[in-house]
Amino acid sequence: MQAQPPIAHLKSKIILYLPLIKSTQTSLLLLTGVAGFLSARTMVNWVHFWQMIPSLFLAIAGSTILNMWWDQDIDMKMKRTHKRPTSSGQVTRIEVLKLGIIVSVIGVGWALLLNWLYGVVVFAGLFFDVAVYSMWLKRRTCWSIVWGGISGAMPILAGRVLAVGQIDGIGILLACAVLFWIPTHTLTFSLKFADDYNSAGVPTFPSTYGEAVTRFAIALSSIIAAVTMGWASVWIGVTAGVLRVIIVLSAGLFFLAVTTVFRPSDRVNFSLFKYASMYMTFAMFLIIPK
Repeated sequence: MQAQPPIAHLKSKIILYLPLIKSTQTSLLLLTGVAGFLSARTMVNWVHFWQMIPSLFLAIAGSTILNMWWDQDIDMKMKRTHKRPTSSGQVTRIEVLKLGIIVSVIGVGWALLLNWLYGVVVFAGLFFDVAVYSMWLKRRTCWSIVWGGISGAMPILAGRVLAVGQIDGIGILLACAVLFWIPTHTLTFSLKFADDYNSAGVPTFPSTYGEAVTRFAIALSSIIAAVTMGWASVWIGVTAGVLRVIIVLSAGLFFLAVTTVFRPSDRVNFSLFKYASMYMTFAMFLIIPK
């Protein structure tokens, strides 16, 4: 068989590598970082802003790639993930590992050079995601999602830290809003794909505590996320009109979350899963000053 030209080979590799970063998830986390930075509502340091975007993107993408590398064996056992480039054998484990390390080092290194505290927060997000959540806890306990949530909350805190130069109350509130939003997203996902996780031997809330407790946890985390986001929005100083929109969005999240407890169904669960992503996306845009 004739070898591919170098450019064609590189293009085919890039096509295989792109799914490794989970573009939708990475984009949403990057958006939270942007919102955290711009929530400062001070004179924007555009030099910092335009360096934050690639450094944070690379750190998030790097951690996702490393998770793909580590989870290859369980991804092979799940219908939802068995066709990923890693689990299908389209890319080798060693090249995924090398790519993840290179992308992560560039992202975290860039962040540290930009601002040491910002870099520490970015590194903490990667460390909690890869080392604590994936490597240590994911296969041992369903409570791993707490640590996964902490890593998911780091981008918005990192953006805020880079803008104001310190970890402040608003940054902590915004991070908590994302932290408590993540179970709404992940637990609905674990309900929908319970059989997949069981076949891979990954403990989840449904398999450990049952569906009723899981739905209650979803409702509780949704309520806390909505309240925390509202509190942070008031502290940031959003306009009354923006605050009303956030309250309406939060009410929708609250309604679906409570419905999952008292009128559970696959349809309601899927609606909450989709709405949760929409809620966080719109909330991030709303806290950015106009």
